[in-house]
Amino acid sequence: MLDSPRTPADLLTATLRRAPAAPLLTSYDDLGGGRVELSAATLANWVAKTANLLQDEFDVTGGSTVAVALPVHWQTAAVLLGVWSCGATVLDTAAEDDGRLDEADVVLAAQDRLPPLEEQGLPELLGLSLHPLGMGMTGYAGPARDFALEVRGHGDVFTPWQRPDPGAPGLLLGGLELTLGGLVDTARELAGRLGLVEGDRVLVDDRTAAEAGPVAWLLAPLAAGASIVLARSPDPSLLPGRASAEKVTATLGRTIDGIRELGRPA
Repeated sequence: MLDSPRTPADLLTATLRRAPAAPLLTSYDDLGGGRVELSAATLANWVAKTANLLQDEFDVTGGSTVAVALPVHWQTAAVLLGVWSCGATVLDTAAEDDGRLDEADVVLAAQDRLPPLEEQGLPELLGLSLHPLGMGMTGYAGPARDFALEVRGHGDVFTPWQRPDPGAPGLLLGGLELTLGGLVDTARELAGRLGLVEGDRVLVDDRTAAEAGPVAWLLAPLAAGASIVLARSPDPSLLPGRASAEKVTATLGRTIDGIRELGRPA
């Protein structure tokens, strides 16, 4: 295991070495339907393919900026970690307007956000259907390239052209700016403040995750050695049963009887 992860990509590598086959990210979608479970190895495979797509097709590397106009989703986790694996900066526009997209070298956006983006003359635009099983876009005839179709042809192992620099910009989110190393440091600090511990299985809904940001819902669990159960558009009546079935040990932003709520006194 890496003794001291220095970038978000290192956090995933440490998890992969520790427990490659264990569930790392489980997603329920009460709007689109279905359950998807990704082990560390499976998520790492998606991350590698995403990073290879970005590097090989769009020359994304240290100094590049990739706009991510995506809601909280398991594919969003792969995209974020793929960008950081390249050593590039994520411009997170999931919770803000698109006024800064002209700063980006590549834009990855949910299919329902594509029409207004197409009018901006962005240099490179990739669309994601956010299908629960990662399938491609349907009913779309615009100029954006389909992420699901593009990513499949790329390799399962990623080697960056340049080793990611922990001091390089890693995240631009509203007024927040963090380096790649700062993302790791912030994730560790937040994991400690929340009371996350190794082996925790954390349930978080997409609304809470969107408000908290990717450091809270994705990187802090990785930094702590925890796994994630993501509930998209959840039916509240189903959450206790799912928490039991998934052996959830903690929740973020949700109260479920008998399960500790992160950040709240015991």
